[in-house]
Amino acid sequence: MTIRAVLRVVAMAGLMVLCVPAWGIARLFGREPVIVRVFLGGVGWLLGLRVRIVGKPVERRVLYVANHITWLDIPALGGTRYTQFVAKSQIAGWPLVGWLAKLGGSVFVRREERSKTREQANAVIEALRGGRPVGLFAEGGTSDGVTLDAFRPALFAAAVEAGVLVQPVAIDYGTRSREIAWPDDVTFGTEAKRMLGRPAAVAVTLHFLDPLDATRMDRKALAAECHRAVTQALGRPAVVPKSAPTFVGEGDRAA
Repeated sequence: MTIRAVLRVVAMAGLMVLCVPAWGIARLFGREPVIVRVFLGGVGWLLGLRVRIVGKPVERRVLYVANHITWLDIPALGGTRYTQFVAKSQIAGWPLVGWLAKLGGSVFVRREERSKTREQANAVIEALRGGRPVGLFAEGGTSDGVTLDAFRPALFAAAVEAGVLVQPVAIDYGTRSREIAWPDDVTFGTEAKRMLGRPAAVAVTLHFLDPLDATRMDRKALAAECHRAVTQALGRPAVVPKSAPTFVGEGDRAA
């Protein structure tokens, strides 16, 4: 591990030592999302992210639907908005990362268990009705930074039932998207080390696009329209698979 990576780890550990007790105090007053946002924003800044927001984010009762390139997407989005993320259930058991995800209010789903469809949809609906924005990486995994995979429609049904807005969010690393992308064959630990040791700051633009009224569209139409909007904002080729799995979350590997 490089000296730069070690310094970043030490700085993030110090940030966590400060934020965890603050989270406990803030929770007494129902303000813990503030600490989560501060923590994720600090992690993103220490990792070199320089975030710019374009458009007007919806503040409450909204499902943010974003493309997914790297685990850095989480501090990028979560560090600027009070976002709860939909995550695959395995993440809950990851050392440290799973614990932090729980503190952050992540909604865990078991995408491979079709028998749990109703239960998992209800968990997302409950989060949406709580008012805090919920973030969904709708491709179901990280991409190569060039193409945009189809958005999987299953959890869009939760937005329809909750009666909230759905806002497409295009996460754009510009010409460095391919460099930042998380390769399919790389583990989280290896990729984390690569990002920790990366020397240069990286600009990321979050394009908050026109929101959609989930009460006026079905889940498939919502997924297709969000995909169209994000594709247009990024100016990338789209990949449309023949079929789509049941659930999507924070990616097949990301926290």
